[in-house]
Amino acid sequence: MIGASLAATPADAAKIKNAVAEFAGLDKITGRTTTFDVYIDETVQFGALQVTPRVCFSRDETEAQKQSTFVEVDEITLDRKIRRIFSGWMFAASPGLNAVDHPIYDIWLTGCKQSSDVPRPDGFKIDTTPIPDPKTETPTENAPDTEAPTMQPAPPADGELLDPDAPVEMQNLPDLTAPEQNFDEPNFN
Repeated sequence: MIGASLAATPADAAKIKNAVAEFAGLDKITGRTTTFDVYIDETVQFGALQVTPRVCFSRDETEAQKQSTFVEVDEITLDRKIRRIFSGWMFAASPGLNAVDHPIYDIWLTGCKQSSDVPRPDGFKIDTTPIPDPKTETPTENAPDTEAPTMQPAPPADGELLDPDAPVEMQNLPDLTAPEQNFDEPNFN
């Protein structure tokens, strides 16, 4: 009877890191809904918003799926400045809980997955090993004492610090709201 109470429940199952976060976005002006995949630590532009997932977790296929992502969403203002409008967790099972609610665009998580039809960015690597659950696994006596890792935003590619008041140079990111682009089929031109 005691052993049965110590068994892992679906809520205690190990988290799996995924390489891709799948989002849906709504353009409230046109009424168009678009789904798009974003690799971890990469940025995709949806209208005036830039979406950067930092981690995307799911559970093993045998467990109840609980997919979540930690994401940062920035808005490019009319004066070409970047303003952080959301930084937090989104949950696929509860899209209304922490969805990005913008006057023109809504963005929410639809899932996490290991791969995508979108080509991987150059040099893309992610550790997809399951994360041990501290409730079910005990540390060994010989394990070194380590501090828990902390979430830090990725530094700019050139290594310079970002000045929030500096003018923003627009990146060459796909505009997912452009009606002339077909995002259902990959375009490698």
